[in-house]
Amino acid sequence: MLVGGGGRSGDSVDGRIRLIRLLAVLAFFVVGGRAIALASTSEDLARMAQGQQRCTLTLPAHRGSIVDRDGNDLAFGEPRQTIYATPYMLEDPEDAAERLCRALKITKKSARRALVDALSDRSSGFAYVARQVTPERARRALDLDLPGVGAYAEETRVYPLKGLAAQVVGYAGIDNTGIAGVEASHEADLAGRPGSAVVVRDPAGRTLKTLRQEQPVPGETVRLTIDADIQYAAERVLERTVRAYSAAAAVAVVLDPTSGEVLAMANVPLVEDHRFGVDARYERNRAVTDAYEPGSIFKAVTISGALADGLVKPGTKFKLPSSITVADRTVGEAHDRGATTYTVREILSHSSNVGAVKIGLKMGKDRLLKWVDRFGFGQTTGSGFPGESAGIVPREWSGSTIGNLPLGQGIAVTPLQMAAAFGVLANGGVWVQPQLTAQVGDEPAPEPERRRVVPAEVAEQMLSMLTTAVEKGTGTKAQIPGYKVAGKTGTAQKPLPNGGGYSKSAYVASFVGVVPADDPRLVVLVSVDEPATIWGGEVAAPAVAEIATFALQHLEIEP
Repeated sequence: MLVGGGGRSGDSVDGRIRLIRLLAVLAFFVVGGRAIALASTSEDLARMAQGQQRCTLTLPAHRGSIVDRDGNDLAFGEPRQTIYATPYMLEDPEDAAERLCRALKITKKSARRALVDALSDRSSGFAYVARQVTPERARRALDLDLPGVGAYAEETRVYPLKGLAAQVVGYAGIDNTGIAGVEASHEADLAGRPGSAVVVRDPAGRTLKTLRQEQPVPGETVRLTIDADIQYAAERVLERTVRAYSAAAAVAVVLDPTSGEVLAMANVPLVEDHRFGVDARYERNRAVTDAYEPGSIFKAVTISGALADGLVKPGTKFKLPSSITVADRTVGEAHDRGATTYTVREILSHSSNVGAVKIGLKMGKDRLLKWVDRFGFGQTTGSGFPGESAGIVPREWSGSTIGNLPLGQGIAVTPLQMAAAFGVLANGGVWVQPQLTAQVGDEPAPEPERRRVVPAEVAEQMLSMLTTAVEKGTGTKAQIPGYKVAGKTGTAQKPLPNGGGYSKSAYVASFVGVVPADDPRLVVLVSVDEPATIWGGEVAAPAVAEIATFALQHLEIEP
């Protein structure tokens, strides 16, 4: 019995030992697994904590200013603050939104409702509260000490002259990126280069420490050739002209023919207070983007080419019937007259349609197209303005084209192209590329392209004949006391859409003047769209005289 009892006791002891070992192994694995899990969790938590505390901020660059030729501000950046929130950190979104609206003076019900909705989205880690508010308002919002509400620096674009040259300057959007005009064409110069900063923040979003920082590089100042005073005068004259003649719109260009510098480029209707997005019809720079049929102004190009080719002289006489038929088109005069004889000088000064066609027939298609191209039509001027039109030049001719083109129909040009073409005659026969930019930062603009178009003698003859047109022709209302003025009127029917011929009631009335004619310093063009009185000599010539008079006095150009 002793032997049997002793055996059972040994088995019991061994079993207990094996159980203890098993429990120890299990305990080891449980503790080890827990340790690994805790280590993994702590690493994740550490990474999460670091991610929440450390972040990289973009430091916006100061956007460069746009100034006129004398350094007057046309556009500049003003410091602002953008307020944001981390919605999941807000305990009471409605209360937070209400307090923020009071601090930021947000009064519109729709804006307040939108903010409540944005802050109530608990899944969101970011929401805008207000963009580009003044530093004072931003301070009031931050002083509320709401968790997750912070601010970062931005700039807003300010246009201090309240819409002056708005279609030229253009505008920058809410993100301070150029969208139209010079703001867009010089985006790379104006924008600068943003910097960055790595910072540590507390749970409320406040910056505790900056770990490293790269400073932003500010944008360059862009100086334009525009003279703000001449621009203002041109806009006021156009406003009065549009109002007096119940016109749809008007454009003016003031150009220095020797340098190519554009001193004014005015568009009416104006963009009031520089607020874009109200009416797109008035926001484009029509002087560059819109092509129109120039009408009789173009006769100066036709006659210049005929003189340069030696086909006519100013005194060459033409027998002119009251009308002339070319293919299926009969061309008459603006005012009825009988058969007569005009010299080339008289054809230009009286703006004879029949005379222009006679000269065009003498030139033929190839010569006419040669001079169209040499004067710069059918191609952009290279001004660099966004959306510049090349115009339309007919390359495939019908039988009646030779009866249209010499008098400025069937071809479309921009006001800037036409001003530059008259600049050829004012600059001794040399075309100078129009310039809108004078300087970027410390770098002057590249020298404009120059090319001879007609001999100096032809340019001199044309100015003499164009002076006659103002002294006793169709442009008498462009006269300026004390100064000789050379110029040409234009009255053009507007083409109907889809090639349906020409309107019987819608016209473009225009005039281009060169002053002083004996020592040219300025080319001034005015084009008026759909005036109630259609004649360029009645509508546009007085406007040119008024703009030119101001510019001559402002620039101290003596009689």
